[in-house]
Amino acid sequence: MIQRLIRLASCLGLAALLAAPLEAQSSPAPIKYGKWLLLAGSLGLNVSAADAHRDADRAYDTLRDRCAVDPALCTITGGQYLDADSEALYQEALRNDRRSRKLLIGGEAALLGAATLFVWEFARPRGRPENIPFEPAVSYRNGVTRLGVQMAW
Repeated sequence: MIQRLIRLASCLGLAALLAAPLEAQSSPAPIKYGKWLLLAGSLGLNVSAADAHRDADRAYDTLRDRCAVDPALCTITGGQYLDADSEALYQEALRNDRRSRKLLIGGEAALLGAATLFVWEFARPRGRPENIPFEPAVSYRNGVTRLGVQMAW
């Protein structure tokens, strides 16, 4: 948990350093770097969801193994296991499944946000860059077409 917080803080710190606007930058910094933060967040949330799902599977497998060894431990009355340890394992499996579902929804929402920012940035109309040193020049006057090169100094 602490390692994840350290990674998140270092990623946010790096993003803050990189968020300074550049002269040739065509998109605002929150868009340009936010899409990458959302993509990284999506990856982290989806990995965490897989971990939570694996924990739920472990708890359920342990419960199933207990039931295979001693079926009396898995007697259900009123929707609950009579054995407190079996009920605890079942509740742990449910809790981790809910956590996994929430993390997965968050990860998919972050991925959708990142995709939206990628598409928005690529679909934006862009003006002509100001730093082109040589540019072809074409002019048409009195029936004569002239070709040349313009140089910006």
